Amino acid sequence: MKKNITIITLLVLALLIGINVFNKKEYYNVKLEELRQQYSKKPVSPVDHAKLPVLDRPFDSPQDVTEACMSCHTERHKEILASAHWNWERVEYIRGRGIAYSGKKSVLNNYCIGSNANEQACAKCHIGFGMSSEFDFENARNVDCMVCHDNSDEYLKGSAMAGYPDRSVNLTKVAQSVGLPKKINCGSCHFYGGGGNNVKHGDLEDALASCERTVDVHMAATGINMECVACHTAENHNMKGKLYSVSSDNINRSTCEQCHTEEPHFNAVLNAHFDKVACQTCHIPIYAKVNSTKMSWNWSEAGKMKDGKPFHEEDEFGNHTYLSIKGKFTWGKNVKPDYVWFNGTADHYLLGDKVTSIPVQMNTLNGSYKDPGSKIIPVKIHRGDQLIDKQNRYLIQPKLYAAQTGDSAYWKDFDWNESSIAGMERVGLPYSGAYEFVETEMYWPVNHMVSPKEMSLECADCHRRETGRLAALAGFYLPGRDRSSVLDVLGTLLLFGSLMGVAAHACLRVVYFRKREKV
Repeated sequence: MKKNITIITLLVLALLIGINVFNKKEYYNVKLEELRQQYSKKPVSPVDHAKLPVLDRPFDSPQDVTEACMSCHTERHKEILASAHWNWERVEYIRGRGIAYSGKKSVLNNYCIGSNANEQACAKCHIGFGMSSEFDFENARNVDCMVCHDNSDEYLKGSAMAGYPDRSVNLTKVAQSVGLPKKINCGSCHFYGGGGNNVKHGDLEDALASCERTVDVHMAATGINMECVACHTAENHNMKGKLYSVSSDNINRSTCEQCHTEEPHFNAVLNAHFDKVACQTCHIPIYAKVNSTKMSWNWSEAGKMKDGKPFHEEDEFGNHTYLSIKGKFTWGKNVKPDYVWFNGTADHYLLGDKVTSIPVQMNTLNGSYKDPGSKIIPVKIHRGDQLIDKQNRYLIQPKLYAAQTGDSAYWKDFDWNESSIAGMERVGLPYSGAYEFVETEMYWPVNHMVSPKEMSLECADCHRRETGRLAALAGFYLPGRDRSSVLDVLGTLLLFGSLMGVAAHACLRVVYFRKREKV
């Protein structure tokens, strides 16, 4: 009888423990529901621009549209002229450099290298008209209001037209259809940087304009369908948020906690992770979910011909794996991020910097475990190679684009030496006449393509040996991944101590019952 009672008691205890462990109660998150309601309400403009007489006419040039905008928005152009979007640079404090200019004018990258000498092509992603080496950054008439504020979905920058709109654009229709920026406005540049959709970022592409929740919970058309400006708000046209391929400081960043706070979970253990782990680390387990992203770019392979003519090769997804004008590429889809420590500040390779180590770090994300301001973030690491001056030991800014052959541009003449001469003359740096290729790396923080919570990382994805997500991130102790002889000994002693205590308790119970039966 006693034996049966004991077995039943143990079974009941096991059942209660199982219910406690495996029954995960769903809590109603009031804060999250409030955010959903807040951002599901789309703002409605109190002004119908189609009814304004100043816009009810044909426009001979896009500059005429800008002047019409300024006739009502009298001071807005001054905000634009002071912005990084317009100037392609900002003044920042860079650790080890002091106060310096940082941006597309001075920073080289791992894709089309740099904008200098290639302004006419690069200006497709500039908020102005007529970009050139002599561009007047003080001329407000050249501000392109339409590229950010068009709501007709018909505005398009022309290819290699120095920032002017495509000739097919109906300027009157676009001018009468302006409003707050939408995803497609921001994406017209940020989706297609580097020469195509999703080439650079890996987590920013045109699929986000209309996607499922599994792709991005914030921007999903089947969810709250948030616009970019919901998070990247602006004050005087100074946008919140920074792209760490060109910016360096930890000011005016756009963060998850500005909406979700620093304690978004009901579980205190998960909230405790926030001290050293960024939200994106767990909530973006993969990127490039819909279209592939470029993972490597080797300029050293460029220049090959077939029958004396440039050619291209593609993979099964239509991605170029080779272009005569650009070289060899590799692509990735549904990519697991790499992980680094990041404190919000960065350094960059600036024109004229001496190369002291290879691979050359095109941007360095600062941070470490011991830095109290650092957190683990997910990144895309892009690898490649590019030109270096063999004698002066700094990277070369080649001239890539020209409208016709014979103008020293590599994409037309396929002569690295001539394009290097022209490019370095443009940036005012000496060129020795001797070049070679060196390996380069560039880091892109992954912030978009946030997965639903049920698709986020589990504890075991990181807290395990060898195959965990953080296996390559050294310099700190991670439970489940790392071994400590002291902890192993203490753990072993505790385990055997517990077992011995249980055994001793069982023996004493047996002895007690036997004595009791004899009595």
